[in-house]
Amino acid sequence: MRLEDIRDNPGASKPKRRLGRGIGSGVGKTSGRGVKGQKARSGVAIKGYEGGQMPIYRRVPRRGFTPRNKIVYQIVNLDGLAKAIEAGKLEAGQTVDRAVLVAAGMARPNGTPIRLLAKGELQAALTLQVHSASAAAIAAIEAAGGSVTVEAKSEEAAG
Repeated sequence: MRLEDIRDNPGASKPKRRLGRGIGSGVGKTSGRGVKGQKARSGVAIKGYEGGQMPIYRRVPRRGFTPRNKIVYQIVNLDGLAKAIEAGKLEAGQTVDRAVLVAAGMARPNGTPIRLLAKGELQAALTLQVHSASAAAIAAIEAAGGSVTVEAKSEEAAG
């Protein structure tokens, strides 16, 4: 085989459609664009245009703002931990950190910080390592005989 013998597979490439080459070509005169008007011309950009009416993106008010350094947490509740223990995904007395929560299907493995909240009740003693926890959740875990370690805030959690 030589370099000049190399070819595309049959049907791999189609020739470019030649527009405006007479009525017999099927794409003559208006070149498949219909008749006159703005959309028949080149350089059309009318995505938000509503025929002279005030566009909806300008009519609808915008309220509030989103802070740039807001920390978005993954939430883990006490009742979720209790259900995971009942289902056998967690064991009482176990040390629970991010890897264990991800393996149990209670947190996503995307690096988002985890916050423990006090919704529900937990009877089993667990040792938890989370990025943040509510005071009520810490009190409930300690009342059940466990402990909560809150990790120091890192730079990646702030961004």
